[in-house]
Amino acid sequence: MGGERRSDSMLLRAIEAGDSHAFEMLYRRYEPWLVARLSYRCPDPAIVDDVVQETFLAVWHGTARFRETPGSDGSAAGWLWRIGARRLVDVQRGHGARERLAQLLGRLRQRPAHPSAEDEALHGLPYGELADALARLPAELRDVLQATVVDGLSTAEAAKALRIPAGTVKTRAMRARRRLREELA
Repeated sequence: MGGERRSDSMLLRAIEAGDSHAFEMLYRRYEPWLVARLSYRCPDPAIVDDVVQETFLAVWHGTARFRETPGSDGSAAGWLWRIGARRLVDVQRGHGARERLAQLLGRLRQRPAHPSAEDEALHGLPYGELADALARLPAELRDVLQATVVDGLSTAEAAKALRIPAGTVKTRAMRARRRLREELA
């Protein structure tokens, strides 16, 4: 089976034409390598696996295009690495902010009627102030922040989940951000 010897550029041209066998060959050729490289930057195997899958889906769906430069050997490794590395950075940036806000919102949901000594100690800290400001927001504004920031839903997805119009999601998100800025200033 001479197909195993096809160059990267030959495989990529075949993938653009919809050849699933070529896609499988490219995947088998580079998936272990990409997992290993991304693992050096992210210790979470689930995130690495998701990023690798998203990278190859971008190749298959044609949302990422390989451009062979004159004089190159047609290797797709650097190209796949750039796609994967960008996606990993996006996930890590979003994950950090969402995780911090999720923790704050989670504490708000579990807040007892009388604050604990820990809550009182945290009150003076910056995140404690943010938690207090979030607690003072009306529930409908907190719900929009939960859906759009913590859960990472788009405006349309949040509207569907919250059963409100998309315009209302945008307005509430804007009002929530404004109120938080005012309270934290």
